[in-house]
Amino acid sequence: MAETRARITTVDPVWNRLCQEAEAAIRDEPLLGGLVHSSILHHKSLKAALAYRLSLKLSSGEMSDQMLREIADEAYASDPSLADAARADVVAVFERDAACHRYLQPLLYFKGFQAVQAYRVGHWLWKEGRHDLAYFIQMRVSESFGVDIHPAARIGRGIMIDHAHSVVIGETAVVGDNVSMLHSVTLGGTGKEEEDRHPKIGDGVLIGAGAKVLGNIRVGSCSRIAAGSVVLHDVPEATTVAGVPAKIVGKAGCAQPSVTMDQLLPGGGDA
Repeated sequence: MAETRARITTVDPVWNRLCQEAEAAIRDEPLLGGLVHSSILHHKSLKAALAYRLSLKLSSGEMSDQMLREIADEAYASDPSLADAARADVVAVFERDAACHRYLQPLLYFKGFQAVQAYRVGHWLWKEGRHDLAYFIQMRVSESFGVDIHPAARIGRGIMIDHAHSVVIGETAVVGDNVSMLHSVTLGGTGKEEEDRHPKIGDGVLIGAGAKVLGNIRVGSCSRIAAGSVVLHDVPEATTVAGVPAKIVGKAGCAQPSVTMDQLLPGGGDA
């Protein structure tokens, strides 16, 4: 009975599906066999596959993939929530990104997903007091993926960063669960102040491409920020804001904007 319970607790439907998709991918395109085997099928768990994949993407002449893999393995072994968050992120990308048709795509190909997972390892290092190593991870994520997330920022689960290029998230920023954002989003400060100076994004928020959210302001849960907007003041829950500077233009229009990815403004314009 105890063995049965142990087997049940180790079932990982996300990892099982990843492995099934990996086998199908090799059948469809044998030339990718080496990549798919080394990245997925060679491993026994999602956390092991993530540690391997991130170490290859972030390695350089300054730090080898072996050293980075040891760091990532240590992080995943110490904090199981990192792998739990990764599972939620995989599902989020699959459900929200129209270009994502399989679970394996984020792990193998999508730099937004990979950047967030690397940030999570850097954030673990930051919490452990290993700040210089966390800064190194931040630097390599920026150089490799074009995404700059300070390791002290706090980011929830179920995150989807589509395309991801030029995304910047500052040191004291907080991002809730089930948030979606597109490329060129900035969660930044407004000056040289050193205290709590970055935005606090609620759960279920959708942030359009090129939007800039600046200062220690709060964006309420389930709100929408239109593409290209500059947000300088608090945003109420379940609200759509647009413009430079951003103003309220209506309700969010649905219960979970970050999931529906509906970017049309009231009256038919694009968010």
